[in-house]
Amino acid sequence: MENRGFICAVCVSAHKGEAKAPVDVIRLRPGHGIEGDAHAGQWHRQVSLLARESVEKLEASLGRALPPGVFAENVLCRGVALCRLPVGTRLRVGTAVCQITQIGKECHADCAIRRQTGDCVMPREGVFAVVLTPGEARAGDGVEVLP
Repeated sequence: MENRGFICAVCVSAHKGEAKAPVDVIRLRPGHGIEGDAHAGQWHRQVSLLARESVEKLEASLGRALPPGVFAENVLCRGVALCRLPVGTRLRVGTAVCQITQIGKECHADCAIRRQTGDCVMPREGVFAVVLTPGEARAGDGVEVLP
């Protein structure tokens, strides 16, 4: 994997604890996160990112394809080993700049996503970030680890 990749899908949801649905574009705002997403707000997990490669490993073990957003990720990307990046890493996501604040998360016992898929990759390989500079992101845009 490289320090550059691309976005496979961008997703949002109206409520926390549910899968997100793919959309054409997301707008990222500093101090807020993604406009129209349930996880937006002034906290350390404004944006969730997941590598498509992580999903493919789980798909192989389940023997079925999983749709974008099923793990409640905002940004599904390919080519960057997100879970190997340290907290504090800055990423260009489309035209926005985000900073990783957390790797993985504790999954609550009654996780709707785990019930739907049989497993959840976000606690192990998802990353969370805050938005540093505003911008937009859509499928096909680049994801780049910044120096």
